[in-house]
Order: sequence, then C-alpha cells, then structure tokens
Amino acid sequence: MVERIKILVVGCGNMGASHAKAYHEMDEFEIVGLVSRGSSKDALNVMLGADYRCFDDYKTALSVTQADAVCISTYPDTHEEYALLAFEHGAHVFIEKPLADTVLGAKRVVEAAVRSNKKLVVGYILRHHPSWLRFVEEGKKMGTPLVFRMNLNQQSQGYMWDVHRNLMKSLSPIVDCGVHYIDVMCQMTAAAPVSVYAIGARLTEDIPADNYNYGQLQIRFDDGSVGWYEAGWGPMMSQTAFFVKDVIGPKGSVSIVAKEASKDGQSDSVEAHTKTESIRVHYADLDADNNFVKADEWVDLTDEPDHQELCNREQRFFLNAILNNVDLTKSMEDAVNSLQIALACDESARTGYVVQLF
Repeated sequence: MVERIKILVVGCGNMGASHAKAYHEMDEFEIVGLVSRGSSKDALNVMLGADYRCFDDYKTALSVTQADAVCISTYPDTHEEYALLAFEHGAHVFIEKPLADTVLGAKRVVEAAVRSNKKLVVGYILRHHPSWLRFVEEGKKMGTPLVFRMNLNQQSQGYMWDVHRNLMKSLSPIVDCGVHYIDVMCQMTAAAPVSVYAIGARLTEDIPADNYNYGQLQIRFDDGSVGWYEAGWGPMMSQTAFFVKDVIGPKGSVSIVAKEASKDGQSDSVEAHTKTESIRVHYADLDADNNFVKADEWVDLTDEPDHQELCNREQRFFLNAILNNVDLTKSMEDAVNSLQIALACDESARTGYVVQLF
C-alpha cells in the first residue's frame, strides 16, 4: 500500500472546510491536524464527523505533525509567511489565492518552492472547471484583439459580510476576486498587459478607512485587447448585474449564461461564483446582405461540478503533482503574473493614475 500523504489544514472557514472535506474522503491523504485561531476547527471536526487533532498555533502544528503537505486557506496577509514556513519544514503547499499580498512576497514563495524542490499549487478553482476551460477555449477562437467583460458583485450579509470585512483588512475586492478573472483573460490572449486603470468607492464605514468595497479595473494588452472587471462586496450591492462573463473578438463572442445563478439572493453564494449552466457562442460572419450566416450555438456541458467537487478536483490535481512530480513552473508564473496585474489595478484605484506594467 502506498504511504498516505500527511496533510495539515490551516484555516478552517469556507475554503479550508471544503478542502478538508476533500482530504477526508480521499484515501491518499491523512489529515494530521486542523489549525485555526478560533472555533472553526472544532466546527469542522463536527461537520466531518471526525476527531482530528486541533491546534491554535501554526508553527506548533508544523513541528508536532511533521506534515508532508500543508493546505493554507487563511486570510491573504498570512499566506507568504505560512507558505515559507511550510517549505522550511519540507512540506508541499496548496494555497488559496492570492498567493501573497505583495508581488515580492509571491515571488519569494515561488522561489522557496523551487529551492526546496516541493510542489506549490495555488487555488485557481476556475482552472479545474470544465465549462470555464471550454469558455477559454472558445474565446481563443474569436481572433485578435479581444474584449473581456467580467464582474462578480456580491450582496453579502450575515456570515459572508463578516468574511468580506475581514478580507478587506488586507486586500480589496478587485485583488482578492480579480486575480481569478485576470487569470482567465491572460489564458485567452497570449498578449502581455501593458497598462491598467481602476476606480474604487468606499460605500460603508464598516471597513478600514484606507480600503474600498467596490472597484472596477481596466487592462490594456499589447495586441490591442482590452478588459474590464468589476467587484463589489456588501449589503448595499445590487443584484441586477452581478454575473457578467463575456469575451468579444473580430469573429464573434462567447458568453457564460448562468440563468439560475443570476436569480435574486444568489450573488453571495459560492456555488453561484463558478456556476455556468450554458455557454453561448455567437459568430460575426455576414452574407452579402449583412445578415448573420450562422446561428448562435448553445453549449450545455453535462459535467457541471458543484463547489465541493471543484475543490475535490483541485486536491486531485495537487495529489497528482506530488506523486508524479508534475512541473508547475508555468502555473506558478501565472499566479505571480495575475497578482502583479491585480495589485497594479489596486494601486491605480488608490492613486487615480494609470499604472504602466511593461
């Protein structure tokens, strides 16, 4: 029998609980500890029907458990420190996005992974969703330049508003969420981003004075492609247009249409964030009378994993990377790149100036 991978789960909230559930149900992993500052680790044990060892202190947990791998799902301002400590202890790392809260920090984490010859997988969940992979594939067929239109506004309340307020102690919505969609844009075009501009608004006094809970960013690429992304968190956010996912090119457009996910009350649901339901492909070809030659196509994929299954797939990817020594160089570079763009957008929103990238 192959020896199980001892995994330490750090951060037991939304994403940490989902990843822990994946490990709990996978024979290849053995959870050797749950780490959190509060009671979420105890609640997670109850949810899993388990009795995993609980720790309040991460460093202690690392030393005591001698874990082979660490899953980091804490707040972003701890990511760099926790990842570096894991590599120092000889552990592989799965870490939720963003990789760090600074570009230099993200580069230090990647360098530590390479230096220690350990695997580093960043939780870009959309990279494991069949429909989003198809969205990227179809978008690439639409020619150059491309126009990206994406958003995710969340009318959060209750527990999710607590989560969002805590996140905004270290990052803005266009950084925390934006890295996902910037990554999608960069997958669709081989072009390099050259400049960004962003705006932000602080719509509540219930967050730090130096942050904002609504933001919109714009990116220019060196092939003429442009993209915008919008993100807002809070009880004041509108439900009207929280889910826009479009790419437009000379040859047509591709749109994710989430009919059910767009209903009232869904914008702060983690299921709604990844749900696709249908992909609409539109072709721009015209005949001699300027009428469309080809009808729009609807792609309804049967493989529509829910949020937990996506986390399961992320962890199967992590497992495969460890067992088969998968080269993760490109994915690590992409994680740093999307964070660099997102943080440049955040700088623009705070200063009011265009930020040149390359």
